[in-house]
Amino acid sequence: MGEGEGGSTFEASDSSHLPFLRRLAPEEVVTLEDLCRRQRYPRGSTLFVEGDRADRVIVIVDGRVKISILTPDGREVVLAVRGAADLVGDQGFLDGSPRSATATAMDPVDALVIPSVDFAAFLERHPRVALLLLQMLSQRLRDADSKRAEFAAYDTVGRVASRLVEMASRFGEAGDDGIRITLPLTQEELAGWTGASREAVSKALGTLRALGWIETHRRGITILDLEGLGSRAS
Repeated sequence: MGEGEGGSTFEASDSSHLPFLRRLAPEEVVTLEDLCRRQRYPRGSTLFVEGDRADRVIVIVDGRVKISILTPDGREVVLAVRGAADLVGDQGFLDGSPRSATATAMDPVDALVIPSVDFAAFLERHPRVALLLLQMLSQRLRDADSKRAEFAAYDTVGRVASRLVEMASRFGEAGDDGIRITLPLTQEELAGWTGASREAVSKALGTLRALGWIETHRRGITILDLEGLGSRAS
């Protein structure tokens, strides 16, 4: 799956899934930006590493970031993908623990980097934003619970279908032939996101192709039948 190439984005209508920055009022955004330094991360570089000290939070301005952990046997497990206006590094900020995961730039990423002490002071001065942050974290916990339930209840085809529906909602580009997903995620990474082997994911994609719901190509996946894919995901 390749990098984005422009076009209109297919977006979910559920406002509870709005990224952090889009939940803020314009004046709150301006105040927050005054506390930041702008930084660019090349594709493939790390924003932070599992085990690092949680000394900053990061708001993604442009690009996409993969959040992942390594299992004891060295296998990568993808926990989430964050995009523009999303906040990353918030968990370590809140509990003061070392980073629990690694954040890797999937595209060239522009970001706002905020020292943890400054972000804490910002939240103290803007309690409404602190409440929004808690609501966002609650939604992420619900999403994580939902994914754990998928591992128990769904087969590999269902889990792959569910991730494709999620990617279409968050990163899809509507076109004449369907919804094109240009997220640069390899089959190995998709396997780590669905709790399956790469071989099982490859077979699942083949099943979805045979049903006429998707097309796969070198630079991404096109969803041809979102309704059908969604029914298999649920």
